[in-house]
Amino acid sequence: MSGHSKWHNIQGRKNAQDAKRGKIFQKLSRELFMAAKSGGPDPSGNPSLRLVMDKARAANMPKDNIKRALDKAAGNDETHYDEVTYEGYAPGGVPVLVEALTDNKNRTASDVRVAFTRHGGALGASGSVSYLFDRKGYIVIDRSTTDADEDQVLEDVMDAGGDDLQTSDDAYEIYTNPKDFTAVRDALEKQGYKLADAELTMIPQNMTPIPDDKLEKFQDMIDALEDNDDVSEVYYAAELPDND
Repeated sequence: MSGHSKWHNIQGRKNAQDAKRGKIFQKLSRELFMAAKSGGPDPSGNPSLRLVMDKARAANMPKDNIKRALDKAAGNDETHYDEVTYEGYAPGGVPVLVEALTDNKNRTASDVRVAFTRHGGALGASGSVSYLFDRKGYIVIDRSTTDADEDQVLEDVMDAGGDDLQTSDDAYEIYTNPKDFTAVRDALEKQGYKLADAELTMIPQNMTPIPDDKLEKFQDMIDALEDNDDVSEVYYAAELPDND
């Protein structure tokens, strides 16, 4: 596992994400609807729905919003969304993966292409950058929330079935096999750890430094993609500067 800190990137964009909370809830409602529609509205028998519900709670999505999305799925609503992944490069040669849920693939493809090209990026063919990312379970423990030292955390992570632990000044970052993610997360919570983040995600194998003269265009491109109503997740292999 490369030595970069995904948590640093998450923290670096937290304020921008908070400003988009209403849009995030809208996207989560779509994910909840899709998960419940395909696997049923009971999270105990629908692991995909449980993951999205955990994601919604972590984003402080109101319970009424969650209920509305599940009720919509349980009703006669025939709305259908396709899952689509786009791949390309941001300014500075940074690999980018974009996951979308859309009811109009032509519209979404056009919007994503514009977001790339308008800000100096380039949309690529399927498979052009996905091989540079690995699907992983990702869990974060804020060091200020535990008295356990690194040796103890490592022991608990290994006992829980985790694959790797990375330690920084402010966090323990845990990586798991996607199939083991739920079991590892639940085991750590039972150990008494408070999890700052827990998700299935795409982890870049290597990070690409962004030249100073490309940073603004890079951030504008990511913002444009994240602002798109159809886009669920944007993954990129860039280490953001400390002052971001």
